[in-house]
Amino acid sequence: MGINFRGATYERSYGTSAQLPESTLPEIAFAGRSNVGKSSLLNKLCDHKGLAKVSQTPGKTATINFFATDKAYLVDLPGYGYARVSHSERDRWAELIEGYFNQERNFSLVCSLIDIRHPASELDENMVHFLQEAELPYLIVLTKGDKLSNAKCNQQRAAIKRQLGVADDVPMIITSSLKGNGIDKLRQTISEAIL
Repeated sequence: MGINFRGATYERSYGTSAQLPESTLPEIAFAGRSNVGKSSLLNKLCDHKGLAKVSQTPGKTATINFFATDKAYLVDLPGYGYARVSHSERDRWAELIEGYFNQERNFSLVCSLIDIRHPASELDENMVHFLQEAELPYLIVLTKGDKLSNAKCNQQRAAIKRQLGVADDVPMIITSSLKGNGIDKLRQTISEAIL
């Protein structure tokens, strides 16, 4: 049996990596730019509109948020690359993300979210290269797939794959939080990763 995503509940938020609890369950982390649609994706994944706070202001997630399911934690990392916050706040976010990955944790999968409408940003590239170098299990989640035609989506997927140097065995799932495209495939991939 896979994860019961619909039973997911908000557990806690942490503002510094030192506050993070010991890792007791497999963890599925979600990383991406501030306006990539992380909260919307998490809500769609868990079929729960208000689970992760969706904000009209990018860069609102300034903490690491843990959501508990029956078999794993879904870990929402702060969105990176939002320009309209102070340097000290950006440094704190960077410390949070790096501090999380530098700990001995039960990393089952990192979902690296990229907006399919654009080439991957330099920060997206840095994230993926970090995951590759750290040899962490990851997949690419291409968000906002409803904004492009199927043909354009496939074209962009191939271009981003080349740009990032992603190996053939790394899943790249095109999703839409609005229409639900790719969500079942993402649930299945996550469930397989923790088994």
